Amino acid sequence: MRLLTSPIFIGMAVAFVISAGAFVVGIFVIRALRRRMVEDSTLPESLGRETTVYPYTAVIQQLKQQKFALQNEQQVQQRRAKAYETMATAVIANLPCGILLIAPNGLVKRSNAAARQILGFASPVGMNLDALFRDATGILDSGSAVRVAEACKATLQQPVRKDLEAGYRTATGEDRSLRFTLIPLHAAPGESAGIAAVITDETATADSRRAKIMHSEISAEMALELRNSLAVIRDCARRLTTSTDSQAASHLAEDVVAEAERLDKVVGGFLAGNIAAAASAAGA
Repeated sequence: MRLLTSPIFIGMAVAFVISAGAFVVGIFVIRALRRRMVEDSTLPESLGRETTVYPYTAVIQQLKQQKFALQNEQQVQQRRAKAYETMATAVIANLPCGILLIAPNGLVKRSNAAARQILGFASPVGMNLDALFRDATGILDSGSAVRVAEACKATLQQPVRKDLEAGYRTATGEDRSLRFTLIPLHAAPGESAGIAAVITDETATADSRRAKIMHSEISAEMALELRNSLAVIRDCARRLTTSTDSQAASHLAEDVVAEAERLDKVVGGFLAGNIAAAASAAGA
């Protein structure tokens, strides 16, 4: 009992209680400070993470949208290019003039039905220029003579349009008068895609031109014959009017009749030729 009532013991007990209370309070204070520090350090990190993730996600979404739009545009362009190619193929196939597409290596890579009919080949695709045109020679618009194959090769090397007329003999031996227009093709600026040879069959036109020339020559000869015959008949008639010799007059009359008969044969032959030509043209 004395120990409990001893001032020293009581002082030590009070000191112990105060120390224990201070220790407990310190623990709570330390825990509170630690929690506060953790919250303070965690909040900016979370905010920073959120502010960083949001723009990144937006960029990814925007890139996806751009990729989708680009794919759609590519599909539209492909469909449009295919439609244009189909249209161009249909137009070339139905053109009345011949079309040859010649690759930069000098081989025919496409032809339409008119070209096959004009040149007399079932399919000239894959043929080279020398085998296709052989020794066919034409005249350029400049007036110089050149082989058709060489003109095509020159256009492949120097992409400048050329126009020429040439005589051509088909594989079956038919002679035709053709007009060629050689047009350079470009896949991209500075990149050659070959040439297009546009072929027009002017055989009928050439025949008609020759017929007109011949007709003009015949007409000139006919006019000369008429003029000579009329001069003979006029001279004989003038001499008949002044002649008093019956025998001479008889000879002059015979000359007039002979000249008239000759003139009738010339005119008859000319008219027969015109009628035959007209019938031939009507039948064609």
